[in-house]
Amino acid sequence: MNILFIGDIVGSPGREAIQKLLPALTKEYKLDFVIANAENAAGGSGITPRVAEELFAAGVNVLTSGDHIWKKREIFEMIAQEERILRPANFPAGAPGRGFSLFTSRKGLKVGVVNVNGRVFMEALECPFKTSLRAQEELSKETKIIIVDIHAEATSEKVALGWYLDGRVSAVLGTHTHIQTADEKILPKGSAYITDVGMTGPCDSVIGRRIEDVLERFLTQIPIRFEVARENVQLQGAVLDIDEDTGKARSITRIQKKLNE
Repeated sequence: MNILFIGDIVGSPGREAIQKLLPALTKEYKLDFVIANAENAAGGSGITPRVAEELFAAGVNVLTSGDHIWKKREIFEMIAQEERILRPANFPAGAPGRGFSLFTSRKGLKVGVVNVNGRVFMEALECPFKTSLRAQEELSKETKIIIVDIHAEATSEKVALGWYLDGRVSAVLGTHTHIQTADEKILPKGSAYITDVGMTGPCDSVIGRRIEDVLERFLTQIPIRFEVARENVQLQGAVLDIDEDTGKARSITRIQKKLNE
């Protein structure tokens, strides 16, 4: 089966890219299932119910997230009720929503999706290694096809989780840094891996924000509002070809598709 994982969607430019580019990608790669990290989809930080519904209507099956998931309080109730929105599984007990779940592809196959946050240079949450392993053990009772979104800052932490879960899951895919890496591979025991799938949004920017705003902050150290940039909008991500019987990855292909190309 073919699964598309879309890198961090940033603001309205990123959502426009999803709406206009996803239909063609679905045909080109014969996609069975689509996952997207959407924690920055509303105004560049957080997500709202309206934005979530907009992305579902555009063809995204599951929304993962990360450290910015709680930026918009209006999403709290929806997270508690909507299984298609995941928050990192290693948040403490009592946080609304769920960090992993089982879904059904267009072919009727069960797909497990796990979302965890890293801890290096980020908030001190529960261990992403032990948390993702517990999620894998639970999901593997129902399916061999399991995709893990590791939303983390440190390359070393993402790489380590890839090796830790190799052979246990179909793919370990990094998000959060908004810069697509060129290290996509199939690990020895059959799990696909990439350190960061990239960003869906304006690429002539500083990780999605206007260049002049970010430069002013670096040069003056004065807090200012970072506005979402608008130029060179791309949809970035990775397409996975997963063996339906074994859950092993056959291939991982990075994609970069420009809007209005």
